[in-house]
Amino acid sequence: MTDINDTLPDVTVADSAGNAVNLAALKGPLVLYFYPKADTPGCTNEAKDFTALSADFAALHCPVYGMSKDKPAKLAKFAAKYELNVTLLSDEASDATEQIGAWVEKSMYGKSYMGIDRSTYLVGKDGKVAQVWRKVKVKDHAAEVLAAAKALG
Repeated sequence: MTDINDTLPDVTVADSAGNAVNLAALKGPLVLYFYPKADTPGCTNEAKDFTALSADFAALHCPVYGMSKDKPAKLAKFAAKYELNVTLLSDEASDATEQIGAWVEKSMYGKSYMGIDRSTYLVGKDGKVAQVWRKVKVKDHAAEVLAAAKALG
């Protein structure tokens, strides 16, 4: 499980256009957030909140990446539908999600299942994880991450 002072795993995923993106090659500072499924209410609100603050993140030279197991084509439609300007990543194989520790056992109505833990990782300029949020509640989360990114200096 990726935690503070760790680096992102050396795993390649695809962006919404199908281009390969290696997480270990991304330069910080950056935000990487995991969400369960594109175009669902909580995930849409989270993406819209990060988009609304995108100019503030850009001023910090801190790109925002959102990752789910959705196919790149679905991510492209999701981004277009809501005019999102965060980079959406597809981890169909669950390689990144599992290595980072965002693929967890969940429970609903007494039934257990595996799913993505809504979580966020703030990576510093040194390439190490500076802060981790797990079991994220969407309301005000993007603003909290922005405040932490500003505090990185």
